[in-house]
Amino acid sequence: VQLVESGGGLVQPGGSLRLSCAASGFTFSIYCMAWFRQAPGTERERVAAITPNSSWKRYDDSVKGRFNISRDNDKNTLFLQMNGLKAEDTAMYYCATDTSRQFTCRNGGISDYNYWGQGTQVTVSS
Repeated sequence: VQLVESGGGLVQPGGSLRLSCAASGFTFSIYCMAWFRQAPGTERERVAAITPNSSWKRYDDSVKGRFNISRDNDKNTLFLQMNGLKAEDTAMYYCATDTSRQFTCRNGGISDYNYWGQGTQVTVSS
């Protein structure tokens, strides 16, 4: 299993970024995917999750209405569109998958996900 994030960078407050996660080595289309983030000195937290068929999405309250998680099962790619970025969104962003269950998400935190990418840094600053 390999997950490779991209799309991070430096952006001004109020700006937008689109993160991508290229997946390989497993059947992407049948497993839950999620984005997590971790700022220095804090615990890794789930930002958003999406079921294999995109019928269910969940967002942390801090990003609702600003972030959108999506996936392209034909291209084995997960996305996170981030709009209205704030300084507090600054963190390393990771994609993750839960291959212990097919066709569902467990709606949990870190312990529910068994494979992780290496992360992409997002910095929101003027």
